[in-house]
Order: sequence, then structure tokens, then C-alpha cells
Amino acid sequence: MTTTPRAASAGPIILFDAECVLCSANARFVLERDREARFRLASMQSDVGQSLSRRHGMDPDDPASLLVVEGDRMRRDSDAVLSIYESLGFPWRLARVLRIVPAALRDPLYRFIARNRYRLFGRRDTCWVAPDRYRDRIL
Repeated sequence: MTTTPRAASAGPIILFDAECVLCSANARFVLERDREARFRLASMQSDVGQSLSRRHGMDPDDPASLLVVEGDRMRRDSDAVLSIYESLGFPWRLARVLRIVPAALRDPLYRFIARNRYRLFGRRDTCWVAPDRYRDRIL
């Protein structure tokens, strides 16, 4: 069965820190596995990313979380990560099982990693740029 990709203008937007090595690797991972082209991505360093970050209460100059924005709905922390992986299809949607762990327990671990992401994984001198084949999905 062949799936027709969704229009690049539809679907949720993942806001990520393009200077963070872990965040950029995750963005690339999602682009490569999102067979339906469901997600669009915006770095928090871009104009679009800064605007969306501020609109949803996050300082784009000191991003504390990955955000997934879909219309008026916004997800952050572990809920954002799980919503992404659940949408990628098998086997990634198996991450859904982590929802049995309450967010009150998942989120502190997420926030610890987010606070220490540069020290643990590194920081880029320049923002990550997506390969040309994904440019229509980058805002």
C-alpha cells in the first residue's frame, strides 16, 4: 500500500533547538522516518520558530523544551516527544507504552536532559540545516 504524503502546509510543527546536537539529530530522525510527511519543522532560532515559541510561552533564546504545535494545541516535554514517535508508525509508535508512566514522572527526566543537552550531547556553532529533499517541510 502506497501512502500519499500530506501537503507540506498541513500537519503539526515541531519546534526544536537547531544548535543542539541531540535536537538536530532527532529532527533528522523524524524527517527520515515520517513517511507521510506529517510533520513540519522550525528551529527556535528561525523567525517562524521564535514567533511560535513566544506565542506558546517559551523564550526562544533559552529553549527549555521541544514543542509540537498543531493549530491552537501545543505539546511540550515528554508529551511532545511521545506524540511525535507515536505518529511515525511501527516500530516507533510502540513508544506509546511509555504513556503508562505519568507525565509527572516522565517530565522531570525530560527536563533534566533538556537543561543539560549541550553538556551531554554538544552544541553546534551554527544551526543544523536540513538536506535539500526536506526543505519543503522546514519553516
